[in-house]
Amino acid sequence: MTNHLFKPLFLLPLLLLLALGNPLQAAIQEINSIVAVVDNDIITRSELNQRVQTVLQQIRQQGAQQPPRELLERQVLERMIVEKLQLAQAREVGLQIDDEQLNAIIANIAGENNMSLTELRQTLATDGVPFAFFREQIRNEVLISRVRSNQVESRVDVSPTEVDTFLDAQQRQQGESSEYRLRHILVSLPSNASPEQLAEARARAEDLHRQLREGADFTNLAIAYSDGQQALEGGDLGWRRAGQLPTLFAEVVMAMQVGQVSEPIRSSNGFHLLLLADKRGEARHMVRQANARHILIRVSELVSDAQAQQRLERLRERLLSGASFAELARANSEDPGSAANGGELGWADPEIYVPEFRNTLRNLEDGEISQVFRSQFGWHIMQLQGWREHDGTDEARRNQAFQALRERKTEEAMQNWLRNLRDEAYVEYRLER
Repeated sequence: MTNHLFKPLFLLPLLLLLALGNPLQAAIQEINSIVAVVDNDIITRSELNQRVQTVLQQIRQQGAQQPPRELLERQVLERMIVEKLQLAQAREVGLQIDDEQLNAIIANIAGENNMSLTELRQTLATDGVPFAFFREQIRNEVLISRVRSNQVESRVDVSPTEVDTFLDAQQRQQGESSEYRLRHILVSLPSNASPEQLAEARARAEDLHRQLREGADFTNLAIAYSDGQQALEGGDLGWRRAGQLPTLFAEVVMAMQVGQVSEPIRSSNGFHLLLLADKRGEARHMVRQANARHILIRVSELVSDAQAQQRLERLRERLLSGASFAELARANSEDPGSAANGGELGWADPEIYVPEFRNTLRNLEDGEISQVFRSQFGWHIMQLQGWREHDGTDEARRNQAFQALRERKTEEAMQNWLRNLRDEAYVEYRLER
């Protein structure tokens, strides 16, 4: 009886669909249609539409002009194809992000934006972004970051000799202390490009250069036509020193004026157009450094937390009674890096220390001995011996040189890795142009 009564209710949706006929059926098929096959994976029309909507939101936030829909779909689809290939590599090497890790990452994102998870959900809903889609995008972005680190970044090495050579070359270059804000358009070439492909790419680059000379907006053209990784960000490469640029770009950029667009630059990856958006000089890097010394007692199987604390309390009483800090540190401290030097840590930026150490240091007066405190390394007492303003420009320049070399080598290795992934993949386009 019950089953008989409810049968018409189950049949009603089907009857309605049949009554509506082909238009709805066609719409459903369109939403679920495949727009690209990538090796053993696919990209559907609904996935592409969702990503295009996200990118359109970003373009509006940038204040850039929206390119024609078909051009934007092509750009977004290319990015999705490369993402699919990287995610396949992540699976191949066994990388994964479980739900617990993902929840922690999303909670951290919300916190960094001064939001609760509920507020983050509401903000996404206001922007038209489903939370489930957002979760999977974050999962994929973290996986891609990790597989890039695993396959490329971890294999990039910079030696002290390379840093020395780099700095020597910089000193001989005019403008080595300047930073450049660049935008970039890439017309890419496949590996072992044919003469016809080379001619076609050169013609495309020259046509884009002509449009820019005639006043076209660089950001809009980058979004619509660039094959570079920053295309959907308007080709923005951010601020870089000359040494952080590919060698091929450095001399060209240093000779450019702000607002100028370069001629097409040929590289193994294709043809590049650069816009020098801005330029600025180097500022001195002043650092407030502290000179401190400490005694560390570690917690172990033989020394409990309470025992380590009590031992340091007794040492502190001896120090307050006039005992030599250096002698007690040499005899008792379990910090192998400073014990032999009487606990001396030397002049240093407090930012290099763990939070408990840093916060204690900042609350001390010159010559004052701290209370006993705990860090991840064990129990400490510390004495502040003074502060100074230090010109850390040379150290900062050396660190920047190391980072510049690493970024340059990583970027070149990343481009080659991505190009090889793309060239070796089976990709079938089913997107109607």
